[in-house]
Amino acid sequence: MNPSVDLSRRQFIRASAAAGGASALAACSQAPQPAKSASTAAAVTAAAAAPRALGAQAGSDRIRVGVVGCGGRGTGAVRNILAAAPGIEIVALGDLFERQVTQAQERLKLPNVQKFWGFDNHEKVLAAGIDLVILAAPPGFRPQHFEAAVNASTPSRKIHIFCEKPVAVDPVGCRRFIAAARKSKEMGIAVVAGTQRRHQQSYVDTLKRIHDGQLGELVGGQCYWNGSGIWFREKKDWIAGFSDFEWQCWNWYHWDWLCGDHIVEQHIHNIDVMNWAYGGPPVKFTGMGGRQSRGNIPGNIWDHFSVEMEYANGARVLSMCRHTPKSTPRVAERIVGSKGYADLSQSGVATIKGANPFNYSGPTLDPYVVEHTHLIESIRKNQPLNEGEQVAISTLTAIGGRISAYTGREVSWKWLMEGSKLDIAPKEFKAGPGFFPKTPNPGETELV
Repeated sequence: MNPSVDLSRRQFIRASAAAGGASALAACSQAPQPAKSASTAAAVTAAAAAPRALGAQAGSDRIRVGVVGCGGRGTGAVRNILAAAPGIEIVALGDLFERQVTQAQERLKLPNVQKFWGFDNHEKVLAAGIDLVILAAPPGFRPQHFEAAVNASTPSRKIHIFCEKPVAVDPVGCRRFIAAARKSKEMGIAVVAGTQRRHQQSYVDTLKRIHDGQLGELVGGQCYWNGSGIWFREKKDWIAGFSDFEWQCWNWYHWDWLCGDHIVEQHIHNIDVMNWAYGGPPVKFTGMGGRQSRGNIPGNIWDHFSVEMEYANGARVLSMCRHTPKSTPRVAERIVGSKGYADLSQSGVATIKGANPFNYSGPTLDPYVVEHTHLIESIRKNQPLNEGEQVAISTLTAIGGRISAYTGREVSWKWLMEGSKLDIAPKEFKAGPGFFPKTPNPGETELV
């Protein structure tokens, strides 16, 4: 991977504008059994050899969809895409764990779907004669899965992509994803990310006003994902037979090499809004945080972060996120300009106060559905949206805040893109011994 991949402010604005234009197109609770390979090679071969549906071609009304990652977000994305447009057919389900696949099949009522499991499930889904793939496995797998999806496409047989956020857990993974995203754009592959605020009309309308200058010069802001915590699954009873590595993958949120830590996995939504407002990523980061309320729960992620992000015009934005039981929640953004400020949240709040007041009162469609509507419309109109590079930049922004907090060091955007060699993933993904890195500690954890 070439570490010199960069992104100029102008490039980011172009990418953001393309995603913002999407609005115009609109005119698992139970755990699985240990992973094992699916005995469905014959089905894959037959599907690949069969005449391919032309759902990915402009004007066609049938799109065959495969799913990689059948947990809550993967099955949620299936329901969203089925609600988004007619002519959608779910033809393949894949996951690391067999139980996830079979339960998804039952819950989604897909009696004839092809099923694959194991660490190579994504390869089998991509070979199952699909036109579009939903990538919803844990983020640590995302660069590999996305790259494989892009490489599985040809000029005459494209596989379009819905890709959940975040798209990597370290700078090396982000740069790998960016390279594949650029290739996907050259090939005319549509890529829509799970940053659904980009498709929520209250955000689209408010950000347009901000970019039109109604807040004046942007001078600051705050963004938050403050919540009470997340799930954890102990290794006992019917999951006692998992290898440690498989058990970690099932508890993926608790290790930074699988989720990126919650500043990356969750707070990316709010950070992405700030990048959208400022037309590009910050130029430097100063962060702090720690692990205080998770107790003895296994894992190495923190439970609170506070990061100052400085943008190219000198404005400083506060990023704050936490997982604290019984705490007051706040998931929102405030963008401050010389003529006023805007308050935004996914609940529908979208107001501007100051010289040019505004209170959004338009439609309140489900953005989780709308993002799929925009994706499908862009494919059928042969005007493919491609948010790949954009979501990778917001992922790396969140990672920059995490690295600064973990190390206690100021971090620059240029260093993240060109200098960092941080690659926190294990060398091989397979059942067996676990991969248990230490909890990061400022003053001990080094910049890499």
